[in-house]
Amino acid sequence: MKDTIAKLINEQINAELYSAYLYLAFADYYEEEGLSGYANYFEIQAAEERDHALIFRKYLHENGEKVHLAAIEQPDVTFNSFLEPLEKALEHEKFVTSLINKIYAAAYDEHDFRTMNFLNWFVDEQLEEEDNADTMVTRMKLFGGDAKALYDLDNECAARVYTTPSPLANE
Repeated sequence: MKDTIAKLINEQINAELYSAYLYLAFADYYEEEGLSGYANYFEIQAAEERDHALIFRKYLHENGEKVHLAAIEQPDVTFNSFLEPLEKALEHEKFVTSLINKIYAAAYDEHDFRTMNFLNWFVDEQLEEEDNADTMVTRMKLFGGDAKALYDLDNECAARVYTTPSPLANE
């Protein structure tokens, strides 16, 4: 593996761990606002992001590369509405997609077909992540202003259950 690819993947580990911190901050906001279902949703998102970091870490080890863990930036977030964390999540998922695309493009340029193949799961995952985030925003815009509908949305989020991402589940 070329050094440029290993460096980008190490950076992605940090980005995924930051995503976990960010989503825990969202979970804290919702918990403090009395929406424990939304808190559950983002706690699970945080666990998924942590697992994404572990998948990248494992890939580096499998390729004989060193993992370099960097400091994780503290999320700087304050919110004035239930919609804001959801919009921030959608924006963040689009950013993460751009990071995955950057690694993929670098792997393509280096003819690193193994890394391109590895990244295919993340390309598909980001499509799902962006779609889910967009749906959350849309539903809050449509129904979040009605207390009964917000209660129902919160209950739906409370029913979300964590599942191990397939690259880790196959270990």
